[in-house]
Amino acid sequence: MTGRRRTSSSPTSPSAPGAVRRTATPRVKTALIATGALVACASLAAACGVVPGISGGSGDDTVTVMTWAPQNTSATNKPGMPAMASAYARWVNAHGGLGGHKLNVLTCNDHNDYVGAAKCARLAVKKKVVAVVGSYSQFGSSFLSPLESAGIPYIGGYGLTDDEFKSVLSYPVNGGQPALLAGLGEELGKSCGPVAMVRPDTVAGDQLPLLLDSGLKAAGHAQVADVRAAEDATAFDSQAKSALEQATADTAKKGCVVPSLDDRTGTFMDSFRRLSTEYPAVRTASVLGSVDQSVINQSGGGSGPYEGAYVTGWYPESTDKRWDPMKKVIREEAFGDNRIDPADAGVQTTWIAYTVLKEVVESLGGGRVSANTIRSALDNGLKVDTGGLTPSLRWRFQDLTAVVDFPRLINSSVTFQVVHQGQLVAARKGFVDVSKTLESTTE
Repeated sequence: MTGRRRTSSSPTSPSAPGAVRRTATPRVKTALIATGALVACASLAAACGVVPGISGGSGDDTVTVMTWAPQNTSATNKPGMPAMASAYARWVNAHGGLGGHKLNVLTCNDHNDYVGAAKCARLAVKKKVVAVVGSYSQFGSSFLSPLESAGIPYIGGYGLTDDEFKSVLSYPVNGGQPALLAGLGEELGKSCGPVAMVRPDTVAGDQLPLLLDSGLKAAGHAQVADVRAAEDATAFDSQAKSALEQATADTAKKGCVVPSLDDRTGTFMDSFRRLSTEYPAVRTASVLGSVDQSVINQSGGGSGPYEGAYVTGWYPESTDKRWDPMKKVIREEAFGDNRIDPADAGVQTTWIAYTVLKEVVESLGGGRVSANTIRSALDNGLKVDTGGLTPSLRWRFQDLTAVVDFPRLINSSVTFQVVHQGQLVAARKGFVDVSKTLESTTE
């Protein structure tokens, strides 16, 4: 069973029926006593975390974790996440480590396929990592099974798949795509006419319209028009045309188009901008991850297609001072590394996930750091302060929301942002909890 510790067998087995028990000679007794003393000492040392070779003990002060994400693929890539993890390790080791332990970060490319995701998970098991931290993959069913078998916790995944909100070994730091889309639906339902969504034609993508609909329904709005696109498409003319036709079907109220294509959103907007001149004006909206400040800049800033767009995120806008500690680490350890964009939601999630890891290790007070002790700390009520980047995080049973389809969801808060003069700025102050809206997805 997942998470259950294996009990070692006793060194002396009961005698078989009919076996003759012999009395040990004095020499054998002396050897047995010495051996018993060694076993007792070893057991005591193991309990205190001081046996050389046991991961996380003072005899081996290295804490090894893994971060994975797709890189160099024809679809969505998140190279900033493993790059941020490596930069964090360099920084924390230069400042005394995690609770006195050296941090060793292994990285893996899941290649955006289920085989690659499973390979990364099996490598994590082989390398005996104590946790997988701040990672991105759309193949939760492939990577969570090997982790569960080995009892390895998954801390701060991107929240892309339902599996991340169901596994008892998953410790999400945000509300994932469910919270983002439910929140966006709430906002659009108040101000938009017809809403059309363009999303990947994948298993993960199939959930997106349902989640957006939960927010639209809460605002008394009709369902979204679902426009599918190949995940690795290089042009989106037909999808842009379909979305524009759907969003402009009712001329009484300006419609909205929601591209949710991750890295391909910018490619879609090229087609959208070119074709939109042939249709009545519509408003655009999206979620952080598909749209961030760098995407807005590349598309023309204030004169681009995102001006006035609604964007929901998990965290404060990238210019908020609460991100200064992360930016300091990037300046000190990854200056010039163009893989790391501090405005990227994946980079931000990785930073928060490692913040959780740091607090967990420090809470152990110099004791043994293992997958077991990390899970125990998280399950038994450790409260993590992320410096205001999220509400306080805690993974006790009573902290879980009542969202049936996402039982591991503890943080259902989102932020609302808007593109104003080419800059993402807060549309509302603070966090908005969308747990009630998410509950409606199962009704």
